[in-house]
Amino acid sequence: MNAPIQEFLDRILQLEAAIEQEAKSRRQQWQADFEEHQVRFDQEVLAQQKRFKQGLFAYVFMAQWRHVLCVPFIYPVLLPMLLLDALVTLYQRVCFPLCGMPYVKRSDYFVYDRTHLAYLNWLEKINCAYCSYGNGLMAYGREVVGLTEQYWCPIKHARRRMQAHAHYHGFADFGDAENYRAELTRLRAELKSLRDQEKARQPLG
Repeated sequence: MNAPIQEFLDRILQLEAAIEQEAKSRRQQWQADFEEHQVRFDQEVLAQQKRFKQGLFAYVFMAQWRHVLCVPFIYPVLLPMLLLDALVTLYQRVCFPLCGMPYVKRSDYFVYDRTHLAYLNWLEKINCAYCSYGNGLMAYGREVVGLTEQYWCPIKHARRRMQAHAHYHGFADFGDAENYRAELTRLRAELKSLRDQEKARQPLG
C-alpha cells in the first residue's frame, strides 16, 4: 500500500479510537457498566429512566399516521433479511475455508443492548432490536463481501466509492496492469495469514 494512504488510514484509526473513548466517557456519565456483554445501571439511574417511559397504550394510540402507514412496509423486510443472513453465513462457511480466508465472526456485528434502557416500553425495545439486527446484518454482510472482493477482485474503482469497506484502500490501483498480479498474490496471502492466525488462536481439542 502506498505510504501516504497508509498514513491517512492510521490517522483515521486514531480518530476512531478517540471517538470511542469519548463515547465511553459519556456512558460513564450515565453510570452504565458492562459486564460479560450485559449492561448494568445503578438502581437510582434505572428509577430516573422509568420516569421518562411512555406507556404502551399512549405510544400506540398517539402514534402519527405516517408512522402507522410505514408499519406494513417495515416488518415484512425481516423475512428477506433472515434469508440473507442464512445465505451469507452458509456462503462463508463453505467457501472461505476452500479459499483459505478467515471467518467473519457473526456475533461481533450484532449488538442488542438497548433492551436494558428502562425508559423504553417493550414495543420500542422490539423496534430497537429490529434496527440493531438490520444494521448488524448489513455490517456483517459487508465484511463478508469485502473479504470476498479482496480475494477475487482487489482493484480500486476509477470513480470515488461511497463508504468503502475497511479492506478497499489496500487494493491495487485502477489501471495498474504491471503490478496487479503481484498485488493479487500479496492480498490473498494476507487473507491466508489472517486465517492461520485465527486457527492458532483456537483451543486445541
